[in-house]
Amino acid sequence: MMRIQDREKEVKLLQQEVEAINHSADQTVKDSEKIFTEMIRLIQKRSCDVKQQIRSQQKAEVSRVKDLQEELEQEITELKRRDAELKQLSLTEDHSQFLLNYPSLPPLSESTHSSSINVRPLRYFEDVTAAVSELRDKLQDILREEWTNISLTVTNVDVLLPEPEPKSRADFLKYSRQITLDPNTANKLLLMSEENRKVTVMEKSQSDTDHPDRFTDWFQVLSRESLSGRCYWEVERRGTGVCVAVAYKNISRSGNESGFGLNDKSWSLSNLCIVLVSHCTTEEQE
Repeated sequence: MMRIQDREKEVKLLQQEVEAINHSADQTVKDSEKIFTEMIRLIQKRSCDVKQQIRSQQKAEVSRVKDLQEELEQEITELKRRDAELKQLSLTEDHSQFLLNYPSLPPLSESTHSSSINVRPLRYFEDVTAAVSELRDKLQDILREEWTNISLTVTNVDVLLPEPEPKSRADFLKYSRQITLDPNTANKLLLMSEENRKVTVMEKSQSDTDHPDRFTDWFQVLSRESLSGRCYWEVERRGTGVCVAVAYKNISRSGNESGFGLNDKSWSLSNLCIVLVSHCTTEEQE
């Protein structure tokens, strides 16, 4: 009966998980569409800005060219009129009459433009096209790179289904961790050996240096490694009064309350601890 209730509870939890997944996916699709729409609108706005700027510059350049064209046409008309008058005057046979009429010709107006107009190759707004093409290529590169990150993020979505409880040693070994001891935390009567994987209680002090992380009132030592989640390790022991414990790194290093299992910062198999093989970094331990 109890097993049926447990399975029914698990089915209910899985149904809640399905609903949570669907809600998260729907909300993410909605948010993504909104973000992509904003990006499309931004690109469209920039497209309109470029188009408006091109048209404005086009109008200004065409107006400038037409003004110059009009000035040149007026100058041509004046030159033709002047040429006709000179031609008519050149037909005068009476030299006295020629000298009398020549000063009456109006002087030519001074040209306001250069004597020659340099016509550039037909490249006016093509540089703008090149700049926009360069922007397109950069956006494509960014989208290609970021799309890879987005795709990996999507595929890395992982539903944390409950793991089966380990039953055999082989099952436990899946969560095994290699532990080394931290000499800076070891009580001075503890001797480290075998690359800091073995600790022995000695009669004389093994260290003359003080360290703020060192335990002073209990024969204890922390591991170098921080553990979280489900972890498994094996300990070989000799003698009595040896135990295994887990503790948070900020456990007190002195006083009676610093003993493993005697505070809310640690847990131990015995209250007469000599060795601690690991410390925790999260609030939940298995």
